[in-house]
Parts: sequence; structure tokens; C-alpha cells
Amino acid sequence: MSKYKLFLLRHGEGAWNKENRFCSWVDQKLSENGVKEAQDCGRLLKEQGYKFDIVFTSILSRSIQTAWLVIEAMGQEWVPVVKSWRLNERHYGSLIGLNRAEMARQHGEEKVKLWRRSYDITPPPIDESHPYFHEIYNDRRYTTCDVSKEKLPRAESLKEVLDRLLPYWDSTVVPVIRKGKTVLISAHGNSCRALLKHLEGISDENIASVTLPTGIPVLLELDENLKPVKPRQLLGDQEKIQAAIKNVEDQGKAKTTT
Repeated sequence: MSKYKLFLLRHGEGAWNKENRFCSWVDQKLSENGVKEAQDCGRLLKEQGYKFDIVFTSILSRSIQTAWLVIEAMGQEWVPVVKSWRLNERHYGSLIGLNRAEMARQHGEEKVKLWRRSYDITPPPIDESHPYFHEIYNDRRYTTCDVSKEKLPRAESLKEVLDRLLPYWDSTVVPVIRKGKTVLISAHGNSCRALLKHLEGISDENIASVTLPTGIPVLLELDENLKPVKPRQLLGDQEKIQAAIKNVEDQGKAKTTT
């Protein structure tokens, strides 16, 4: 029997999502379409009668901006928004800034799929020669973390995302849910996938085929042990959702040149 409701949301489309580049820890605002996705998500949730007690986000702007737009569209601007680096997108290391389709052409679609979707394969780490290294690690937001800047990741597999996310989930999010509060986690494709893997017991192999499109809320109904009592629900127009999933899956495919 369902006791708790938890909502996961991959942020609305960002500028680099549109350009099909690995954004990761580079801070990007939402694209014009991403703003609309977040607002549409908020309107949908309001129409369906949902109310949030608290929202958790990463410390990346696209995650925070999405949360703001959702709760504004719901007329729930007063709801607290709590931010943590532990909900950040997966750190793609030296792949940050690169175009997925271009990489697929150079390295093959299977290699890019492994980097993007495998559970325990870590991409090559970022170093100081990388064009975005200083932009990331000199950013003041990373002085607010519960670990020193030197201990922040330089690259991550999905397994490593889950490893850094779980302590925050257990210590901060779970107690709120157990109080009967309705929680929205407005985060990223991989931090949401990592949490789904944990909650749903998805295998290391099968997590590769779990795709979350931008701006689509995912409803999880959980029992008293925080185990799902029914399959996750992606809320909204199902035809549009399937088209959006296909679009995400096609991002790692080589585009043919004419």
C-alpha cells in the first residue's frame, strides 16, 4: 500500500542539451524551451492537484531555475528549496563540453553509450589543462560543500554518483519523507537515474536503458520501507514523453553528413 509520494524531475532543457554537448558540472541556465518545459511541468502538477512541502535541488543553476519555475507555476513559491552538490549531475571528466554525436562519429556509438549509460565505467578525469577546469573549480558555490574542493570528483561513473548521493538521501531527504512530507527532487538525468536504481533495485545492466527526458515529472509511490508499490509514472502526454525519450537516446548516435 502506498504511504509516501516522491517526485523526481530532470531539469528543463539547458543550452548545452540543445547543442548535444556534455554539460555536467559546467553551470548553464535553461534554454527558452527549457523554461517552457519547467513551466508546463508546474502547470501539469497543479492541474493534477499535487502540493509540495519541500524541494531539493543540486547547486547547478539549471536545477534550481527549474525548481523555481515549477513551484511558481503551481502557486507554491513559499515552499522551501534546499540545495546540495550531492544532487549535481554526473561529472563527465574530460568529456565535458564535447558534442555527443561528434564523439560517436570519432569513437563509435557503443563507446559513447558506455561512457553515457554504463553503471561503473568512469570517463577520463578532467585536469587543469581542460578549458572548463578553472571555471568549475574556482566557482564560489563549491566552497559551500560538505567536503573540501580538493576532494570533489574529477570524473564519475553512475556508481560513483550514487555513492556520493546516498549519504545525503539517507541523512537529509529520507527523514523528511518519513514525516509524511511530499518531496520534489529537481535534479539531473544521472542523479535521478542513480536514485531510481537505488529505490527500484534496478540491475547494473538494466540501468543503461533507463531514460529520463527533460522537464517530465516522475512519480514514485513508496511503502513504509520506501520501496515502490507500483511502477514509476512519467506524468503528462504519453506520446510526447515517448518521443522525448527517443530524442535523448538518439543524442549519442553519430549523425550522418550529407
